[in-house]
Amino acid sequence: MDFTFQKTITFLLFIGIGLLLKLKFKSQEEISGIKKIILNLALPATIAIALLGVKIDTGLLLLPFFALALNFILFLAFPYLIPFTGLKKDSPQYRTARLLIPSLAPGLSCFPFILEFLGEDYLAKAAMADLGNKVFVLIILYMIAMNWHYKLQAQKIQKNSSKLKSLLKALVSEPVNVFIGLALVLVGLGISMESLPFIISDSLQRLSGIMTPLVLLFIGLAVKIRKKQFSQLVSVLFLRAGLVTAICCIVMALGGIRSINDTLLYLAFGLSACSFWPFAHISAVEGHEEKLLKKQRTFDSNFAVSLLAFSFPLSTILILGILSSGNLFSNAFPVFVLSLILFIVGLAPALIKKVVQLRKRSEKEKLEWIRYRTALGENS
Repeated sequence: MDFTFQKTITFLLFIGIGLLLKLKFKSQEEISGIKKIILNLALPATIAIALLGVKIDTGLLLLPFFALALNFILFLAFPYLIPFTGLKKDSPQYRTARLLIPSLAPGLSCFPFILEFLGEDYLAKAAMADLGNKVFVLIILYMIAMNWHYKLQAQKIQKNSSKLKSLLKALVSEPVNVFIGLALVLVGLGISMESLPFIISDSLQRLSGIMTPLVLLFIGLAVKIRKKQFSQLVSVLFLRAGLVTAICCIVMALGGIRSINDTLLYLAFGLSACSFWPFAHISAVEGHEEKLLKKQRTFDSNFAVSLLAFSFPLSTILILGILSSGNLFSNAFPVFVLSLILFIVGLAPALIKKVVQLRKRSEKEKLEWIRYRTALGENS
């Protein structure tokens, strides 16, 4: 049996164990505890090890800007996809989706798999790219969310420097970012993992070793898909995935990318699940709108939770499938085909709904015609 296929089966097995553990985890706080261990201990240690093992070059320093460009493209393109999602434009659900769609959460949804399939060098590249994504989701999306809130509620945009400062503080004090910064400083000084004291290097190695199993278990524990609004979620997330793969296809074609691992990195990073940070911004806005009716609010937090819950397992399946595909995506054409398939799946709910509506309308018109003929016959 192929080694990559066996590794994929192992990952799925751990996710299945996580699903079974739902019976033992009775509260959301318990699951959140696992996520905090991942984000504050295991993931920072793993990224630090990866960065300490590679040489920083100009190309690596440009990666945050490429990720930031992807965020902006997804944000600006979504309004053009909205007619196919079933969401009403300018509705709370529409604004919620638009805030979540361009955000990425690679720490939980793609970093472990990049490490396992592509190695530490590519994990370091993904970690650097995530810096640009974090600037977007922490700062830019917050300002967009507050601007929509004040504009919708017909209020003057007020200075909220304290909130912005707290977000900037979170950006520089988050363990992942602290470890990245320290690792880059050490690399600049010519210090590697082998140069560190044993107690530090051994601790980092042991913390890194628990990341992948914990992430897989967390996926199984956190997955929660509601039947309500299922077709809208399918449309939004599959169209998002289709757009990401289309962008990767264009980059491959125009940039002349020949490395299969580089292609897999771009696809896996771009297909990351939606980030939890926009949900934090939504919660902050809803704190100012508690007295308003749901239809009058800027965002819909319930829809945000559903979108996040569906985004996570879908991204995991897509990323695992792509990383375990071998050399399938060695050129742009298979990526184009994948993008086309994802777009078709994303459009399917809207097309099916349209066909059902047309059939009902046809049956209604036919019934009205029969009634008209019957009434005409009775009158004659």
